[in-house]
Formats: sequence, structure tokens, C-alpha cells
Amino acid sequence: MRASPRDLPELMDGECSYEDFRGCLRSLEQINRWLLGYRPTLAWLKRLPPALRDLGLGDPVHIVDVGCGGGDLLRQIAGWARRRGMGVELTGIDLNPYAARAAAEFTPKEHGIAWVTGNALVYRPEKPVDIVVSSLMAHHLEDEEIVALLRWMEATAQVGWFINDLERSEWSCRLFGWVERMVRWHRFVRHDATVSFRRAFREADWERLLTAAEVPREAVTVERWRPGRLCVGRWK
Repeated sequence: MRASPRDLPELMDGECSYEDFRGCLRSLEQINRWLLGYRPTLAWLKRLPPALRDLGLGDPVHIVDVGCGGGDLLRQIAGWARRRGMGVELTGIDLNPYAARAAAEFTPKEHGIAWVTGNALVYRPEKPVDIVVSSLMAHHLEDEEIVALLRWMEATAQVGWFINDLERSEWSCRLFGWVERMVRWHRFVRHDATVSFRRAFREADWERLLTAAEVPREAVTVERWRPGRLCVGRWK
């Protein structure tokens, strides 16, 4: 069974210094690079409906990253869009005020990404949202919070949404442990990795959560990506 975040907390979700939080985010970015963590989201974006692809050549496509952390996913998306000559407006939102501070510090100003501190479920941007993404955020939430997030994504994203998260499996956990022994990442990551996989998902979890959120199952893809990712996407 999926472990509850209340029962199995992660260090980065607790009280800590900015230096520790920042160091943890830097390690997570390195992990995402080494273990191909951006690949599922960028592959999904390549399936962008033609109408929206054309829109991005004129009016920028508004993409919101929920639980943006240090902003590394949006920096990847900015590069992806730039290489395609596609206009995007990028917004990262996170509950932790350290996240916006770190993301602004890590991100070149020419990317023009807006960083917001707050609860995504009450976030009402001036410009309508075309696409919502999240990466390694859902496993920090209780089931009822994930259901609320899915409903918000359905109501907010005009074109589609994508959740990139971990697959709960012994193989994934062992692989990460093997890599971690070779590279000494931040102590938060060393502790939280095993916890994260315990709080992660199997396909049956997403089936249950999507049903509870009343998301049309036939419109959603649930895909495994190696190593260790289970991703949920929806084009409208």
C-alpha cells in the first residue's frame, strides 16, 4: 500500500534553513539530469495538439508548474520551447517561500519565468492557463489532496495537464540506492529518497485517484518511464 505522507514525513517538508533547502534542490536537479527525469514531460509536450502549437507561434502558451521547487523543470521547458521557436509564458508556484527564492537565484532572468508563493488550488492567474505540469510533487500529498489537485487541473488547464512522479517499486528504490552510494547528494535527499518511493504510486493507485476525481479514464494516459517514473497525462 502507498504510505501516507503524514505517517512517513520527508525532511524537506519540515522546518529547515534556506541553505539546506537550497542544497536539497540542487541535488534533486542533478538527479533529474542523471536519471532522465525531465524526459517524460518533454516527450509529452512534443504531442502538443497542432492548434496549440500554432498558437505558441503567436500568443504565448501559458504553462504552470505546480510544486515547482527550484524551477529546474521550467528551465528545461524554456529551452525546449526556445529550440522550437515557440512562445511560452512560464509560471512556477510552490507553497514553500524558499522555493521562489531559490528558483529566482538559479534561473537566468532572460528566461522571464514568474515565481509565485502560494497554494495552487486557490491560484487565479490573470492569463488563462493552457497547460499544468508537476514533477515529483504528487507523492508529497495525501490521497484526498491529490484528488483535489486533479480536479483543479481539470478545471484550470484549458488544453492539458501532466503529472511526472515516482513508481513505487523495489527495483526503483534499489537503483537509486546504488547510484546514491556513488554520489554523495545532500543529506535530505539521502533520507527522503527511500521515503519518497514508499509514498509513490502504482498504476492501481492512479486508477483509484482518477476515479475519485471523476476524470474520464479514457482520456488519460498512465505510462511507465525508466528509471523509476510513473506519469499521468491528459490532453483535452
